[in-house]
Amino acid sequence: MSANDAVEPTVDHGEIATPELGKALKSRHIAMISIGGIIGAGLFVGSSASIATVGPAIIISYALAGLAILMVMRMLSEMAVAFPTIGAFTEFAREGLGHWAGFTNGWLYWYFWAVVAAVEALAGAKIIHDWWPVADIWVIAWGLLALMTAVNLMSTRSYGEFEFWFASLKVAAIIVFIIVGVIFLTGHDLMAHMGNLTAHQGFAPFGATAVLSGVVSVIFALCGAEIATIAAAESPEPAKTVAKMTGSVILRILLFYVVSMTVIVMVVPWNQIHPGDSPFAVALTAMNVPAAALAMKVIVLTAVLSCLNSAIYVTSRVLFTLSSRGDAPQSLVKLNGRKVPVRAILFSSFFGYTAILTSVVSPEQAFAYLVNASGALMLIIYIITAMAQVRLRRRLEATEPERLAIKVWLFPWISYLTIAGMSAVILAMAVIPARRAELISSLICVAVVLAAFILLRRGKSAVVRP
Repeated sequence: MSANDAVEPTVDHGEIATPELGKALKSRHIAMISIGGIIGAGLFVGSSASIATVGPAIIISYALAGLAILMVMRMLSEMAVAFPTIGAFTEFAREGLGHWAGFTNGWLYWYFWAVVAAVEALAGAKIIHDWWPVADIWVIAWGLLALMTAVNLMSTRSYGEFEFWFASLKVAAIIVFIIVGVIFLTGHDLMAHMGNLTAHQGFAPFGATAVLSGVVSVIFALCGAEIATIAAAESPEPAKTVAKMTGSVILRILLFYVVSMTVIVMVVPWNQIHPGDSPFAVALTAMNVPAAALAMKVIVLTAVLSCLNSAIYVTSRVLFTLSSRGDAPQSLVKLNGRKVPVRAILFSSFFGYTAILTSVVSPEQAFAYLVNASGALMLIIYIITAMAQVRLRRRLEATEPERLAIKVWLFPWISYLTIAGMSAVILAMAVIPARRAELISSLICVAVVLAAFILLRRGKSAVVRP
C-alpha cells in the first residue's frame, strides 16, 4: 500500500463516508491568510483607476466598501462559531436557505476563484516577461500556475507557509510605505501636502455620485478575507481561530487601504495618477525613493503569487466540499496520505490552464467573457450568505441561543443594511456603462448554475452532515 492509498479517517455524513481534511494550519497561518486575502494587485495597481475617476474622495469609497466587508466578516464569524464543522463558508447558505443555495454559492465561488487563478497567473507572467522576454506570456503563466499547484499538492502546511511569507512581505511593504510617507509628509511642508486633498477641483472633484461609484470598483479589491473561514476548517480550533481573526479585520482595512490611500493622495496630486500605473510607485518616486518602480514590481509579483496560491487552495477546498455534499463528482473527495484533496486541486488547475490558453486563442471574446462573468459574483455570493445569516440567527435565537458566542451587532438592522448596501452596488453596476457588461455576464453565470441545479440536483437531497 502506497502513501497515496493510505487509509483515511472518515466522517459519516449519512449517505456517504467523506474523508476528513487534516488540521495542519496554525493560527498564525490563518491570520496571515486573512490579511493576504485583502491585499492584492487590486491595491498596488488597480487602485490607480479608482483614484483617477474619484479623486481624493477615494478614501471615503474605500472606507464605505471596507465597512460592508467588515459586516460580511462579522456574519461569517457568527455562523462559523455556531457551526464550527461546516467546512467551506459557502455551506452556510445551504444551512440557512436550503440545498439550492449551497449548490449555487459553492459553484459560483469556485468559478470566481478559478478565473482569479488564471488572471493572476497572467498578471505575474507579464511582470516576468518584462524581465525575461524570451518566453511567451502564456507559457510563463502556465509555469506559475504549475508552481503554485505543486505547492498546494505538497501539503496544506506548505500552502500555509507560502501564504504566511507572501502575506508577511505584502504587509511589511505597506507598513514601510506608510512610515516612509508619514516621515516625508512631516519632514516637508505638511500643510501644502494636505492641500492636495482639496486642490484640483476639490476633495470630490466628480461629485458624490462618483464616490458611490468608486465603492463599486474598490469593493472587489477587498474581497478575499473570507478565505480565512475556509482555511480555519483545517486548523485544530476553527471556531476560536475565526473569532480571533475577525476582530482585527476593520483595523487591517483601515491601515492597509484607507491610510495608504490617504498618504498617496497627499504626497501626489490625484490628477497625476493614471490608470494602469502603480500609485505606490508614483508616490515613492515623488518622495525620491531609489528603485521605486522595481521594488513595486517585486511586491506586485509577490501579491500576484499569493493570490494565485490562495486561489488554487480555495477552489480545491470548495470543490471538495461540493463533492462531499453530492454536488460534484464523488471521486473529488479522495485525499492522499498527507490529507490533500489531490483530484480537486488538479481539476481546478486544469480549468486555470484552459482559461490561460483561451486568453491566447480568443482574448477579446472567450477570455473576456470568462473574466466579465466573475465581475459581480462575489457580491451575489455575499448577499446570499447574508440572507442565510438572518435565517440562521433567528433559528438559533429560538432554539439554541447558547451557540451564538459571537453576534452581529444591532441585529437584524445591520444585516438588512448590509444586504441593501451590496444590492445597491449591483444596481449601480447596471447603470454604470463600464460595469454593465460584467453584471450581465455574471447574471448569465448565475442563471447557468441555477439551471444546472434544476437539471441535476432538484429533488435530490444533499449529503446530510452529522
